[in-house]
Amino acid sequence: MRRCVELLVGLCDEVVVAVPNTHLDLTRADLQGLGRAVQVVIGGADRQASVARALAAAHPEAETIVVHDAARPLVPPDVVRRVLDALDAGAQAVVPTQPVADSLRVLGANGLSAPIDRSSARAVQTPQGFRRTVLEQAHAAGLDVSATDDASLVERLGVPVTLVEGDPLAFKITRPLDLLLAEAVLAAQR
Repeated sequence: MRRCVELLVGLCDEVVVAVPNTHLDLTRADLQGLGRAVQVVIGGADRQASVARALAAAHPEAETIVVHDAARPLVPPDVVRRVLDALDAGAQAVVPTQPVADSLRVLGANGLSAPIDRSSARAVQTPQGFRRTVLEQAHAAGLDVSATDDASLVERLGVPVTLVEGDPLAFKITRPLDLLLAEAVLAAQR
């Protein structure tokens, strides 16, 4: 998590970190020394509730919000800059993406599958950026709906999501193989 916060502190005016109550003291200790612009709050029962709590804790004058998950600690600064640049250019919601390399199939209710054209598919990454008012409206309207990311909530309002180039290094670390890959990347960067 510290790696993500260090990245964002260099590019954003403020960073609000939402963590489980059981990790509050440990996280505050780990992030100590990164500056007054880092705030740690207790997260919610799921990702969506945690983002809502962090959003509520953000400085009230913040006009743009960047939502990032700690499972993507290797995101290069250029990805964050592309998101911020798109917001500065007037986008309401911005998501970094990468082309999908694997063949894709959709599973039907009957148990059969069909291919999906991967040329139009994109893998979604973070950080995702939003106009604060749009993100607040999406959370207020979608609190009873489970969404895998904030861009999905915003789209339910009819707000278009701008895509910017992501980076292969912004992969999500969720499985043991992902951790091995991250360790190899870090070793190669030394």
